[in-house]
Amino acid sequence: MSEEFEIRNKVAESGLVNFDLSTLIPKGVRKGIDLKDFLFQEMILKEKDFREKVEAIDVHEYEDAYIYIYNSVDTIVPLWAYFVLTAKLTDVAKKIVFGNREDLEVILMHNVIQTHDFEEMRGKRVLVKGCSDKEIPENAYIELVEQLKPLVKSLMFGEACSNVPIVKN
Repeated sequence: MSEEFEIRNKVAESGLVNFDLSTLIPKGVRKGIDLKDFLFQEMILKEKDFREKVEAIDVHEYEDAYIYIYNSVDTIVPLWAYFVLTAKLTDVAKKIVFGNREDLEVILMHNVIQTHDFEEMRGKRVLVKGCSDKEIPENAYIELVEQLKPLVKSLMFGEACSNVPIVKN
């Protein structure tokens, strides 16, 4: 093939770094624990009953899992109950949070973005992938910009063929 008709990948030649935020999503099982299952008639926390139910938990079910503890009924639960439940699972779980599944994902992404080494992107033109088949909390994009803005030469969002400029240093 002659050079005048050679097919070139201009995106690859541009020095643009494509970054897919979904690659940072921690891998592992997510499990929810509903506190209503530990309450008397799903309404009242009786300390003795609560402690017995917590003691009966098979911790192996939660081994290496990301756990979110929530309460699906409108009842008051004393704070010590969360201590007791968390103490039971903390040795086997990867992470335990209070809230729903979305809250768990926000916290997991926060932790990974705050600890990830983005130094390899220093002084580079970075394009953050806009589409993903995995759900990513919006807050993760905000935190990513906070981390990348001081490092990169330029920051864009979207796809190589259609992107939105965000920052130019």
